[in-house]
Amino acid sequence: MTVNRPVVLSFSGHDPSGGAGVQADIETLASHRCHAASVITALTEQDTRNVKKLLPQSPEAIISQANTLLDDLPVKAFKIGLIGHHETAAAIHAVLKQHPDIPVVLDPVLAAGGGAELSNDRLIATVIDLLLPCTTVLTPNSEEARKLAGLPDLNDCGLALLEKGCDYVLITGSHEDTPSVGNQLFHDRRRWETYTWDRLPFSYHGSGCTLAASIAALIAHGLEPLQAVIEAQEYTWNSLNTAYLPGQGQHIPNRFFWMDDE
Repeated sequence: MTVNRPVVLSFSGHDPSGGAGVQADIETLASHRCHAASVITALTEQDTRNVKKLLPQSPEAIISQANTLLDDLPVKAFKIGLIGHHETAAAIHAVLKQHPDIPVVLDPVLAAGGGAELSNDRLIATVIDLLLPCTTVLTPNSEEARKLAGLPDLNDCGLALLEKGCDYVLITGSHEDTPSVGNQLFHDRRRWETYTWDRLPFSYHGSGCTLAASIAALIAHGLEPLQAVIEAQEYTWNSLNTAYLPGQGQHIPNRFFWMDDE
């Protein structure tokens, strides 16, 4: 029997530890029964604790590989993760503008889970100017939202990011000092909904990648963004709740948690 799996194209960095980046995207997309295609934006030297080196790939190679894939595969959604350099952001934009009907889920990775900075002012400005107007769903954590919007209040951040061109903005709240985690969704010039989740006990490597890739997968399957956001949060929380510790740093989401019950 032939199984038709929707294709999601991920622009993401390579994480040798296997916890985040393109590996996280591929695991998440496979868990959602999607076919994962990928364009590597940057090589990294990292482990489950932090990123030590960031090696952006050439913009020409990124554009060429993406065009090669898009000429062959019927891509249903784009997922963007680690960008790492303003020229990389411009290269991704060059691809997106040729395919304006394909939904875009952008996880604006501006720092590693261990704290290493993965962006600068020029990259942030390029993301704002070129990528946010192309974005269907933006998924910053609270720290990334403040950096992108330049504002302290998260409600103001969400509204400002909508004004910059995003259709939906989901600001995750795990970095906030609150008893539970509140993820705030913004849409149609207002705060649309706040989703509350039990706070889990550990720090996780690749949680943002998992959430954004899950949203992209569900959109690729035909869900509307609002429903995709709801279901992706549940999937991500379950993957974190069953996370495992392979090294000496952060826990890794168990993106195939549902297989444990089979």
